[in-house]
Amino acid sequence: MHKPEYQTIRRRKSRQIMVGNVPVGGDAPVSVQSMTNTETTDVDATVAQIEALERAGADMVRVSVPSMEAAEAFGEIRRRVNLPLISDIHFDYKIALRVAELGVDCLRINPGNIGREDRVRAVVNAARDKGIPIRIGVNAGSLEKDLQKKYGEPTPEALVESALRHIDILDRLDFQDFKISLKASDVFMTVAAYRQLASQIEQPLHLGITEAGGARAGAVKSAIGLGMLLAEGIGDTIRVSLAADPVQEIKVGFDILKSLHVRAKGINLIACPSCSRQCFDVVSTTNALDERLEDILEPLNVAVIGCVVNGPGEAREADIGLTGGEPNLLYVGGKPDHKVSDAELVDELERVVRAEVARRQDG
Repeated sequence: MHKPEYQTIRRRKSRQIMVGNVPVGGDAPVSVQSMTNTETTDVDATVAQIEALERAGADMVRVSVPSMEAAEAFGEIRRRVNLPLISDIHFDYKIALRVAELGVDCLRINPGNIGREDRVRAVVNAARDKGIPIRIGVNAGSLEKDLQKKYGEPTPEALVESALRHIDILDRLDFQDFKISLKASDVFMTVAAYRQLASQIEQPLHLGITEAGGARAGAVKSAIGLGMLLAEGIGDTIRVSLAADPVQEIKVGFDILKSLHVRAKGINLIACPSCSRQCFDVVSTTNALDERLEDILEPLNVAVIGCVVNGPGEAREADIGLTGGEPNLLYVGGKPDHKVSDAELVDELERVVRAEVARRQDG
């Protein structure tokens, strides 16, 4: 279906980089990533979590590498998983050099924190030689001391000035394959910082509201902040930072992109809030479908509406739609298809959805 003008987001033009086999920036889809929270030295646990993130649809995963022991473990993890991996490294340039040898797909470092110029140059040269991009990550909680003194507290201007310092280092070394993040836990500070920097550089921007909170509050805060920026065309890759299972970060990330029509992946479940007009239990039906269909990555709009007031209209607009009534009626491809009893609602909806996914994949 053609998107009307009011639904069209004009994305900021940015230089494209490659994180493994995933393009970031330019005309590439906005990618969704998360970060492992296992001990990196526990290779089996970390691999299992990365594989779970991959099943959820993650495009790439960041892994903390705080020591040389973790770097060696990272090498084994790299050999065992398919997704592009970003290493999170602070201060020790030797760790960055080691993971570059071991096949990392992106180095998350702040050049200004690496130390002497020769150490920064060594890391940048290794990245250049192996075609590895760098991510500069500025965080309101770890601003340089002189910037804290200059501004008195974290501000959008302080975040941008910090970012430009790190960028200047890479500019001097003639390295342009990098992306930037400017994260704060405050939505307005984060949004203002990204807006300021977006007009000053051509590199891709990685979006996130850092330390956003638990599963519910963090999802809301992230949806507001990331949504504001994405709606303006700002942002090339995102992470939803939640104090929750990292898999939830991927799910919320795609829900944000789906709601803005930026990128579709998985089931877009349209469900009414439930009211006294409902002819079946909308809440339990929706929850059951959410759980049963979470493995599907094919974009599909599924409507579950409990009454005949709004049901037919929503069902006609969805790929598959259910409207409550006497009896309930299932729509496929915008047309009434067959009747469904309350007892078989969830099973029948799942069957029809999976059949449609299989049809699309075979076609």
